[in-house]
Amino acid sequence: MRLTRFTDLALRVLMRLAVEEADLPTTREVAAAMQVPYTHTAKVVARLQHLGLVEARRGRGGGLTLTAAGRAASVGGVVRELEGAGDVVECEGATPCPLRSACLLRGALRRAQEAFFAALDPLTVDDLVAPPTGPLLLGIGTGPGSSTT
Repeated sequence: MRLTRFTDLALRVLMRLAVEEADLPTTREVAAAMQVPYTHTAKVVARLQHLGLVEARRGRGGGLTLTAAGRAASVGGVVRELEGAGDVVECEGATPCPLRSACLLRGALRRAQEAFFAALDPLTVDDLVAPPTGPLLLGIGTGPGSSTT
């Protein structure tokens, strides 16, 4: 199973916010620290905000914070929500698969997909930032040559 770039970035944003202690980083600062386009990060933050996992405050003293729900969120639940319930393979569509009426692969792939999500279910965002990951995340984007503009 392969995650979309959107889901990958969303998980990294959640992890980054989980280790922020005092500073409230802006979307632009998070994007720069992770070396990803601001516009893509802004879309991810908007979706995470819609899901109640991130709070974004505008203006002076504003920035991004992880909500209590975001901190305790199941990684499997987040991935399911962002990836959607679609099939791993396309059996219908413009050129339907000729095996679709008797195919055993589709069901096996669905079970494998669910096993993938189930393996992530017990993990929370807080679990993902336990040492040694958390301290490493704090140093990303703050060293020499980094830019947070």
